Amino acid sequence: MKFIFDENNLAEYMAASKQIDFMHPAIDAKAKELLGNIPDEIGKAKAAFEFVLNEIKHTGNSEGERVTKTATEALLYGEGNCYTKAMLLAALLRHEGFAVGFCYQRIYRPELPKSGYFLHGMNVVFFHSLGKWVRLDVSGREGTSASFSTDEENLSYTIRPEKDEIDFPTVFARPLRTTIDALEASKDSQDLLRYHLPTTL
Repeated sequence: MKFIFDENNLAEYMAASKQIDFMHPAIDAKAKELLGNIPDEIGKAKAAFEFVLNEIKHTGNSEGERVTKTATEALLYGEGNCYTKAMLLAALLRHEGFAVGFCYQRIYRPELPKSGYFLHGMNVVFFHSLGKWVRLDVSGREGTSASFSTDEENLSYTIRPEKDEIDFPTVFARPLRTTIDALEASKDSQDLLRYHLPTTL
């Protein structure tokens, strides 16, 4: 895929924010513990990816009621949906100096209320040693099987054009505002699922 970047300055993809709060002591400590002794960027990215994928529960799997809204909350509570798990991966890697963005897919699931569509979020990571951006998907939702790869994408969802699903090429420096608003508006994970999930950019 040919990416479109919403910011021209690479520093925007390395910055801290309310959601990507990598200067928080909990993120700082976890990044040092997980990644501090790994010398190469691919090794660091893989370790961070596997931690978020496997150790942070997807709220859709755990049926947890809490809606985490930032990278730190996802880490401290050990759970999140695709949006907050992507925030956590971005925070861990930005802590280590990586440029990390956010990208989205429109996916159809017939069991969802209303239209059946939802916006799925993931990361795009720049690898200096490879000279390219790579999409990484740490969602870990039950029934999906994303894994780490810098060669061939292995994402949670394969786009089905016949279902009007969309792979959006834009790489955002910050999480999409509609995803943040959805998290902020939801009283629990079921409320998010039923009433607040965005369906498009």
